[in-house]
Amino acid sequence: MGYGPGRVAGRTPTPDLAGVKVGAAVVGQHRHPDDHEHGAGHEHLRDLGADADGRYLLIALTMIVAFMVGEAVAAILSGSLALLADAGHMLTDAGALGASLWALRLAARPAGGAMTFGFKRAEILSAAANGLALAVVGAVVLVTAIDRLIHPLRVHGGVVTVVAGVGVVVNLIATSVLGRANRGRLNIAGAFAHLLTDLWAFLGTFAAGVIILATGFDRADPIASILVVALMGRASWQLLRASGRVLLEAAPEDFDLAEVRNHILELPEVTSVHDLHAWVVTSDLPAVSAHIVVADACFANGRAPQVLDQLQACLAGHFDVEHSTFQLEPASHLEHESQQHD
Repeated sequence: MGYGPGRVAGRTPTPDLAGVKVGAAVVGQHRHPDDHEHGAGHEHLRDLGADADGRYLLIALTMIVAFMVGEAVAAILSGSLALLADAGHMLTDAGALGASLWALRLAARPAGGAMTFGFKRAEILSAAANGLALAVVGAVVLVTAIDRLIHPLRVHGGVVTVVAGVGVVVNLIATSVLGRANRGRLNIAGAFAHLLTDLWAFLGTFAAGVIILATGFDRADPIASILVVALMGRASWQLLRASGRVLLEAAPEDFDLAEVRNHILELPEVTSVHDLHAWVVTSDLPAVSAHIVVADACFANGRAPQVLDQLQACLAGHFDVEHSTFQLEPASHLEHESQQHD
């Protein structure tokens, strides 16, 4: 099981020197007796939030699949590339919503065995897949749209306008439903990006249908498709960039490691910090680890647990990081370090 807000990895249930090994590479984290109940409450709230998000995803998925089938038939009958592009995009929407729902349930599985964080990064993989799907579909639509600009085909503007208008309504409802979910999860944000892009696509297609009805300008259809591709490209880049940062274990955005180091060094017992790392396990689980060099007296006078408490309070209070692992080392141990990092 992952650590929800208010819980810190590695803490032990009694206020002693548990896990602290002088001069070695093991450090547990001090824990107050009531922390377990506090953390369990947050974990329960997180589970409830995941269940609600799953329901919103399922509702949106059902709506999108039902409309997608009807739109594909209308696109074939009317000869509209814009409608066909929208139907193709809605297919990726359905895939994105289905993958997001699957990833959400997979991420809820408890940690065990080799999967020490469980399957929480399934959400990030789903977001990356959503981004790739948008890019691939966008490329296909772009090639076809350029060909239709050069060699325009007759488009039935009335069918395009009616279907696109219904599509706007359906996507507005689906987007509204999914908008209630926690878009702080990159997985949910990816599915929402699909729906929002499709909403704009339908608005563009509706405008193209009106133009075709009013002027007979059939090229309005592929022009609308190219605008849809631009929106898909933007959403794809944002998803791939965000998921890539997580998969490459970059520090959370707007997270200043230098500031973290300075806060840690403000403790009078701390003499230096090395091997400082920050990363994101999944959307709502940032983590930090570090080697903290403290005065030798901390291990002799029993101050080590209090130093750990202060370090954790610093990370949680100033940087909203509840999952932290610190290795306390006496200053006399530095000569045994085989390798140090900034």
